[in-house]
Amino acid sequence: MLTAFARAFKTPDLRKKLLFTLGIIVIYRIGTHIPIPGVDYTSVQQCVDEASGKQGIFGLVNMFSGGALLQITIFALGIMPYITASIILQLLTVVIPRLEALKKEGQSGTAKITQYTRYLTVALAVLQGTGLVATARSGALFSGCTVAGNVVPDRSIFTTVVMVVTMTAGTAVVMWLGELITDRGIGNGMSILMFISIAATFPAALWAIKQEGSLADGWIEFGTVMLVGFVMVGLVVFVEQAQRRIPVQYAKRMIGRRSYGGTSTYIPLKVNQAGVIPVIFASSLLYIPALIAQFSDSKSGWRTWIEANLADPSAPTHLVLYFFLIVFFAFFYVAISFNPEEVADNMKKYGGFIPGIRAGRPTAEYLSYVLNRITWPGSLYLGLIALVPTMALAGFGANQNFPFGGTSILIIVGVGLETVKQIESQLQQRNYEGFLR
Repeated sequence: MLTAFARAFKTPDLRKKLLFTLGIIVIYRIGTHIPIPGVDYTSVQQCVDEASGKQGIFGLVNMFSGGALLQITIFALGIMPYITASIILQLLTVVIPRLEALKKEGQSGTAKITQYTRYLTVALAVLQGTGLVATARSGALFSGCTVAGNVVPDRSIFTTVVMVVTMTAGTAVVMWLGELITDRGIGNGMSILMFISIAATFPAALWAIKQEGSLADGWIEFGTVMLVGFVMVGLVVFVEQAQRRIPVQYAKRMIGRRSYGGTSTYIPLKVNQAGVIPVIFASSLLYIPALIAQFSDSKSGWRTWIEANLADPSAPTHLVLYFFLIVFFAFFYVAISFNPEEVADNMKKYGGFIPGIRAGRPTAEYLSYVLNRITWPGSLYLGLIALVPTMALAGFGANQNFPFGGTSILIIVGVGLETVKQIESQLQQRNYEGFLR
């Protein structure tokens, strides 16, 4: 594998793409450390130190921003507005006929949907930036911090507008950097930036576990967490690569004097067909009531109930709801992203059939049956992996930002595998050996 990396850098055009990608990553990481105007940087650092390991409901969003959210930097919103906008457009494509027609138009339609995604990203960035500023001004961003009210000393409308505009512009720049990587670098730019954001939080989280440990100066806890991490990565790689291959045979057709078809292929249905989307959906849904509760009367009964049962990650109600929401959204997302009837119609149009299954409606019913069966283990796997941080919290005494949490591992492994496959395919085009020999 190291030899393959060396050969990749020896190939001129591939080396340019890799170096360009690394350069964009450096720019992105620099932006996550530049504070926005109107923020008291000293108070922010003090609150971050006091709230270490106790980020509460903002932990997931802070992870996706690479730690920039709680630092309130120009890239504080990170890639989250774009992810949310992409998911919304993908869901609306199934509901709105106009978007569905654009999706079927090919490259021109995809470009139009991408443009809509950009507009929606900016709109969501304005909303989320306004919410972040309001949360920081009220002191709810750093609950329990002694100087939380001093994070935004100037509360004038002008300062608020400048802060929101700065964070919105930062989100637009992040979106642009991701598209640059996609066009001129290696891999999907947005996925790469998300990968870097999550990976950037690992060293500090691992070192915090070592410092907080009590056995042999924390090295035993550190080693145990690393071992658990390697086991989890291996498990996630195994499941993410698992797929059910449905054989497809194409009949021979004579067009003029040439013979077409007569080949056999397969439809790969992944066990985890939905990816990490159900985890993001479930986390966001549980995040909303906890966020609303931050702005209500501290003595209200419903806020007390939400903080005790929904905002607390170790609460039984939170765990049960989180698990069942992940299972539900796994089936929901698979149902809207894979259309068995459309696949069956396309196979019938080009003379394809599944051996032993009649073309048309029986094929669609068979695909739906197989998809439902493999989605069950995939959804249960997602639910169990997502609960790893809570189990670590109880087993190791780790903080809520356990580095090998389910969401972070799923994203890192998924993006890493996809990027390695793209580099490998480009190496194979030049007759080099790939990463997997």
